[in-house]
Amino acid sequence: MTIDPACHSPDHYSRRTILRAAGLSGMCWLTPLAERLARAADRSPQGAPAKSVIVLYMEGGPSQLETFDPHPGREISHAVTKAIKTRAPDVLISNWLPQIAEHMDRISLVRAVVSKEGDHERAAYNIKTGFRPDPTLVHPSLGAIVCHQTKDNVEIPRHVAILPGPWAPRGGYLGDQFDAFKTFDPSGPIPDVTAPVHKMRAAKRLDDLQNVVETEFARRRLKGLDAKTLHATSIAAARKMMSSDQLKAFNVSSATDSVKKEFGDTPFGRSCLAAVQLIEVGVRCVEVTLSGWDTHADNESLVQGRCEVLDPAFAALIEQLQERNLLDATIVLWGGEFGRTPTVNAVGGRDHWPQGFTIALAGGGIQGGRVLGETSPTPKLNENKPLEDIRDHCYVEDIHATVLHALGIDFAQEVITPIGRPMALSKGKVLEKLLA
Repeated sequence: MTIDPACHSPDHYSRRTILRAAGLSGMCWLTPLAERLARAADRSPQGAPAKSVIVLYMEGGPSQLETFDPHPGREISHAVTKAIKTRAPDVLISNWLPQIAEHMDRISLVRAVVSKEGDHERAAYNIKTGFRPDPTLVHPSLGAIVCHQTKDNVEIPRHVAILPGPWAPRGGYLGDQFDAFKTFDPSGPIPDVTAPVHKMRAAKRLDDLQNVVETEFARRRLKGLDAKTLHATSIAAARKMMSSDQLKAFNVSSATDSVKKEFGDTPFGRSCLAAVQLIEVGVRCVEVTLSGWDTHADNESLVQGRCEVLDPAFAALIEQLQERNLLDATIVLWGGEFGRTPTVNAVGGRDHWPQGFTIALAGGGIQGGRVLGETSPTPKLNENKPLEDIRDHCYVEDIHATVLHALGIDFAQEVITPIGRPMALSKGKVLEKLLA
């Protein structure tokens, strides 16, 4: 059986690969249905408007009520937070996001997202993979799927996580080669790309390693091992990356002072600027984390502080993508694990609320200025009927399906895991109303 190059690994076969192999083997008993499936699987994502994704991950679970889903004049909203008008007609957001408000004609909101996970770690897994945790396997994150389903000649990692928290995006059953490359504040050096010794000595070490691997003894002992460990492939990719000019995309120091000022002088702002530069050189997915949203106490002041960091960075991200003609080809996805309760607790905080929270999307074929779903300004907080207080709800997996669809990826296709289990890339439904 030949290996589908789109899979990038001999351990993972898609149904497309199996159907192709069957055809090549003369298995003419395949039904017309199978032939249609094979043709559908061959559709290239290259015709889709979107090519890349930037995920702005709000670690801790941001309050929707103090960000993108305020209810002005209602008890559900606290007195300090107010709503302001935006460039999108009839769309109100928090007064703590004035710069984002100027770009809401390019951003759409899904205000009634529902999850069954209220624990941070489980909900982070759910929001990043589109699946609930399963003890029998690890699902790939959104960025891993995008990289698995596309190919190009980028010399630096195609999947990057900047300022990652404890749950960085993983390749899951697709393989560790699809894990996100983790890096931190762009004002500092990129980890693990500079040799700890002089470049001549580093080159000598690599040559010695290659000589060891290429001996007859090593070839006999390591026969077939590279197909499992990809050690030779990894070494070659690492060497190419260490000498690539594309590494400059991680460095924001060369940006003009005016551009850097737009994003804000914060690690998150600099990371969003780096994300734009990485997308510009061909990176497929960049996740940037802004932590500090777990506001069980003193919710308003903490959210206000986070919004002061988020507002300029998110707005400048949209603006810079537009100026560089990248917005139409780049989906921007904003959200956290879940939202926050409509009620304020005894210490002025809001607790975990997966029963109707907000995800924001922009670019890449997503129509701006739209709002899907609605939360009640007078919720009953009936735990037995949590969906009573929202309208037109959708699920986390629907967000994933919509993004993958906008990227031209057949998210319903099944990939065979290393243990032979067929798994769909997503089990969600496309939110057609979001698409341009």
